[in-house]
Amino acid sequence: MADLELRGVEKSFGGMTVINGVDLSVGDGEFVVFVGPSGCGKSTLLRMIAGLEHITGGEIAIGGRVVNRLSAPERGIAMVFQSYALYPHMSVRQNMSFGLELQRRPKAEIARKVQNAADILQLGPYLDRMPKALSGGQRQRVAIGRAIVREPEVFLFDEPLSNLDAALRGQTRLEIARLHARLGATMIYVTHDQTEAMTLADRIVVLNAGRIEQVGTPLELYRKPVNAFVAGFIGGQTMNFLPLTDGALPLAREGASVELGAQAVMLGIRPEHLRLAPQPEADLLGRVDVIEEFGEFSLLHLELVSASHAGAGSQPRLITVKVERPVAAGETVGLTIERDHIHAFDASGRVLAA
Repeated sequence: MADLELRGVEKSFGGMTVINGVDLSVGDGEFVVFVGPSGCGKSTLLRMIAGLEHITGGEIAIGGRVVNRLSAPERGIAMVFQSYALYPHMSVRQNMSFGLELQRRPKAEIARKVQNAADILQLGPYLDRMPKALSGGQRQRVAIGRAIVREPEVFLFDEPLSNLDAALRGQTRLEIARLHARLGATMIYVTHDQTEAMTLADRIVVLNAGRIEQVGTPLELYRKPVNAFVAGFIGGQTMNFLPLTDGALPLAREGASVELGAQAVMLGIRPEHLRLAPQPEADLLGRVDVIEEFGEFSLLHLELVSASHAGAGSQPRLITVKVERPVAAGETVGLTIERDHIHAFDASGRVLAA
């Protein structure tokens, strides 16, 4: 396996720049996930690493070797795509061995590598089946097996689970995690799915408009986002953002406020850090608009009704609570804010130190 270095990498299409001077180091054996909104450049960046897109500027190095001018097959990478891209007229065994056969590898070596990959991915019983006889999850495992037999220095995954249903996504996600643990391989993984990013990654790279906003472990990004974009993007539910007046958030209790400093123009609080409370003790009051039940918790969409919240009262806010009593649509409820989990942002969206 190998490490990966991106140094000032840029990409332009015509006069439009889509990747803006990206610098990134990926350690040998590390699992790094690219996340970001649609059009942020995460798949383009992955394709540039793979050699499927030419770079406009900068350098890409794999295992210390600059690969800018090398073709995709020369880079020592293997890529798993969103579509399975299997040959429908070939069996599972033939799909997995085809690339090695093109390289004229010895038959015994091919057989050994295919069997090894099949054992890792539990595909042994399916080696002689055709792709049409497989489930979506099994087909994706064949595509991953085809990558494994190449013994690449770096594995690249471009939203490999997006075509699967929820149950298969969860199962295949676990298989990819086990695969990484077993192979100790360097892996770069693109997804828009929060769960995939948070559960698979050693580190997450958050991209926005072709730039890196933040790089860190899943918990670092969750607990210490550097700006409002990362804070709003990372997490199971979208963070609530409340405007501040003179650096303070007026509360429902008369004369009370949360003081965050003169530079603060916005408060961020995650839905899971709000709790139901009796109205006399509440920080916020909200009228329940919509209730989403998930079994172990509920999501309440609220319209804030505290008269002191200038500009905020008409906007529904999403909160997560573990409801201990029935809550009905239209009911007004009180909420308390967990003070240790407040995030404050300045006018540029940067987070302010606590």
